Formats: sequence, structure tokens, C-alpha cells
Amino acid sequence: MAHPSQLGFQDAASPVMEELLHFHDHALMIVLLISTLVLYIIVAMVSTKLTNKYILDSQEIEIVWTILPAVILILIALPSLRILYLMDEINDPHLTIKAVGHQWYWSYEYTDYEELAFDSYMVPTQDLTPGQFRLLETDHRMVVPVESPTRVLVSAEDVLHSWAVPSLGIKMDAVPGRLNQTAFITSRPGLFYGQCSEICGANHSFMPIVVEAVPLWHSEEWSTLLLQDA
Repeated sequence: MAHPSQLGFQDAASPVMEELLHFHDHALMIVLLISTLVLYIIVAMVSTKLTNKYILDSQEIEIVWTILPAVILILIALPSLRILYLMDEINDPHLTIKAVGHQWYWSYEYTDYEELAFDSYMVPTQDLTPGQFRLLETDHRMVVPVESPTRVLVSAEDVLHSWAVPSLGIKMDAVPGRLNQTAFITSRPGLFYGQCSEICGANHSFMPIVVEAVPLWHSEEWSTLLLQDA
């Protein structure tokens, strides 16, 4: 959960998000080293009147400043490609959920169960209870079991939407007439908040996403009660 004046990412709640955080720190350290070197060279050139004649025309230096950036780009590209392939991996999911975007709410269908589907609307500010977050709480949460591979099929009924939960490292476009898929594994129990991340109309800011990760037995009890109520 993000908090005011937060500078970094939210705490990771899935293995993929942990990898993304590590890559972010890796890339940021390379950017910091490059920025420090460039700043040092600029200050040195501005503050001294001495000129080294070997720098004015030197093949060795040209070779170094050609090869070194290529090596740095490789050091950034290889971990990035690895994470891209990890994010596309969907290995034998234990649960499949279809998330459909509407103007302006989400509907969820648990395709492994018969007739287990519901709509998820934002809770109005006047109906919030103490401890709930304004513009982020929903009347029905998407419940998933902890440490179980979960596949999410994302689509839309009317306009473009985007199903995004930052702490899980997920952002998938919801396109009318198209079925996109993504997968995640929650590494700990908790509530993970997200919002539609594609401008979709007047109430774009009022269609939040809440993923509730619970133990497997609790998830089975929840689905049983929901089926009985239906």
C-alpha cells in the first residue's frame, strides 16, 4: 500500500515484483555511476586551464568510450529480457479468474467454478468504515489463495481499461473483443490495491481493484459461501 510522500515502489507481494525491484535498483546504480562520471568530467573541464594533448586525438580513448557503453547496455538488457520472459510464464495455474472492465466497475468470473461471478464497485466515501481507504475500497474483493499460481484473463465490455495492481507487478490492458492474460503468485496474505490505469471516461478514477490473498482453506470456504448465497 502506497503512503504519502513515498519515493520508491510499494513493497513487493509477488516473486515477479521482487525481481522488478531488484532490476530497478540495478539500473539506478548504473545511472548513478554514469551521472557521477559525467559530472566529474564537466567540473574538471570547466575548472582547469590545463589541456592533455593525448585526449585531443587518441584512438585508445575512442575505443574505450565506444566499447564501454555497449557493455553497460548489455548489463542492463540481459536482466531486463530475463524478467520479460518471467512475466510471460504461465505454468499450470491453480486458479483462473476472468476480469472484465466496464464503465466504471470491474466484474470477476471464477471459471473453475460453476456460476461464481460478481461485480466489484467502489465503496462511496460516505459508506466507508474506519480503516478503509477512500477511492480504493470495493464492495466485493477478488479473493485468491496464497502461494498458488493464479491466471487472470483480462478483457473489457465497452472502452479500453487496464487492470493494474502495483504490489503484484501486474498491469494488463483490457481491450474490448480481445482476451489478454497474465499470471501472478502472492507470496504473503494481505490486501493489495490497484486502480484502472487507462483513461476510460468521466469516472476513470472510481473503479478500484482489491486483491485479497488468503490461505487456501479460507479461499475454499469463501467460494462455497458465495455459491450458496447465489
